[in-house]
Amino acid sequence: MKTYSLKQKDIRKKWYLINAEGLVLGRLASKISVLLRGKHKTNYTPNLDCGDNVVVINAKKVKLTGSKEKKKVYYKHTGYPGGLKETSFFEMLNGKNPTNIIKKAVERMMTANALSKKQLSNLKIFGDEKHTLEAQKPEFIDFASQNRKNKVS
Repeated sequence: MKTYSLKQKDIRKKWYLINAEGLVLGRLASKISVLLRGKHKTNYTPNLDCGDNVVVINAKKVKLTGSKEKKKVYYKHTGYPGGLKETSFFEMLNGKNPTNIIKKAVERMMTANALSKKQLSNLKIFGDEKHTLEAQKPEFIDFASQNRKNKVS
């Protein structure tokens, strides 16, 4: 019996739409990373971009559980001595680009290589209800109803 190897021409990508309103950030990010990598497909190949495209709307309304909303801090370094910068969850959520919260969470759940960078480009995040990708006819995934822990009430 021979092992089947997926070819680039055989890859069929679908578009998915997820409404992030009231969803738990970590659970949402893990689901999105699985869809982007293509691990939900039977013909998953680790060395090819066989994942799907994901559109996330209402990124401003994502939630964290427990007291993490008050305590969570994002760090970045400028590269200069003493250049460690801190940003709280609320500052990022109410700042100029709240979509970075979901993007960072998904990025940190994927492997750090060139392929995951390419797969991450298949993620489109919008802060509010409107998105510009209606022409692709994305299939809606009701992530909140899959498990009661996925949504914060």
